[in-house]
Amino acid sequence: MFGSLEWSIAARYLRARRHEGFISIIAWFSLIGIALGVATLIIVMSVMNGFRTELLDRVLGLNGHMVARGLDGPLTNFDPLAKALKAIDGVKIAAPLIEGQVMATANSQASGALVRGMWPDDLRARGIISDNLFSGSLVDFKGKHNVVVGQRLARKLGLRVGDTITLVSPQGTVTAFGTVPRMKAYRIAATFMVGMYEYDSSYIYMPLPAAQVFFRLKGSVNGVEMFLDNPDDVHRLRPAIRQVPGVARLVDWQQVNSHFFQALQVERNVMFLILTLIILIAAFNIVSSLIMLVNDKSKAIAILRTMGASRGMVMRVFMISGTAIGVIGTLAGFALGMAFCLNIDSIRRWLESLTGTELWSPEIRFLSQIPAEVNNGEVVSVVLMALALSFAATLYPAWRAARIDPVEALRYE
Repeated sequence: MFGSLEWSIAARYLRARRHEGFISIIAWFSLIGIALGVATLIIVMSVMNGFRTELLDRVLGLNGHMVARGLDGPLTNFDPLAKALKAIDGVKIAAPLIEGQVMATANSQASGALVRGMWPDDLRARGIISDNLFSGSLVDFKGKHNVVVGQRLARKLGLRVGDTITLVSPQGTVTAFGTVPRMKAYRIAATFMVGMYEYDSSYIYMPLPAAQVFFRLKGSVNGVEMFLDNPDDVHRLRPAIRQVPGVARLVDWQQVNSHFFQALQVERNVMFLILTLIILIAAFNIVSSLIMLVNDKSKAIAILRTMGASRGMVMRVFMISGTAIGVIGTLAGFALGMAFCLNIDSIRRWLESLTGTELWSPEIRFLSQIPAEVNNGEVVSVVLMALALSFAATLYPAWRAARIDPVEALRYE
């Protein structure tokens, strides 16, 4: 442990006098640089983690982890197939599904949409929908004339619960006068808002019997959608699922979204590398400020040496001075970063009200609010990295101070 004399000398050197003001300014810039670097790194990594978690929860919460499909067409014996798939250890939910693209129209407005036909009980069991209803109730999600619509789609078409939405199928009916588009009106039983723009603005849920009639899939479905206990078990469970009679093709979430999550991971790694340079630059500022401090205190160092101070003691004095800058800057950055992450959406709303501009557009960024998920391991890694760089930055200036020759330093005194 360093002695109290070394600490007192280091503290005195950090309190620069009037003629040493420039050195003090560089030291302050170093401290602020490390604080901003640590805070920015914590904030960016937390936001990237939040993005991945939120997108994963919403993508998998709506679309499932795996979908079993037929070889050349729809599945006919789907209820027994769903029961057999659900019996597999590791499969939590297996639900028959019909999917189809439509054009949704109302109030002279039109928008593309994706219809998903499901059994009413399966939709009620899907928490991401049932727990995020904006208006209405799933009690009315039954029969052949009721649908559940994303709130942003309903708002775009000027609709509310109880209003009628008309769906137009791209697969028209062939007549003697040509192909006539199939159109059918449905009552909106409820609207949902899951917080992801793509889903809130384009998804429509329809009872399975109604979807079979609309898409002309009498007694059949497009596939059986499965939710696993662990989404990462898709490769482990694939052989067991393939052995179930009736399963011809399997599509999992990693195949469908691999490019998206890989791009997110690459961006996260690049941001970590770039922002680490901020801390590295601040550490170089510590080096420069300590070298200037050593040059300014060369005669004081020489006097300490003549009074019996060892080279080790001199080296420790300057190591304490530089490390103190790094520790204070790192702790300040840690506090600033954590406070920002815990209140990031409140800060965003305050900035939007202050500037009068929209800083976070759901149409562009998919999510309705800024997510932030603090990973304790990553925060500890950032703090330790900043402390290590700060300590390493003190080694050369401290070694240089310890190598000062008292005779040479005092020769012209």
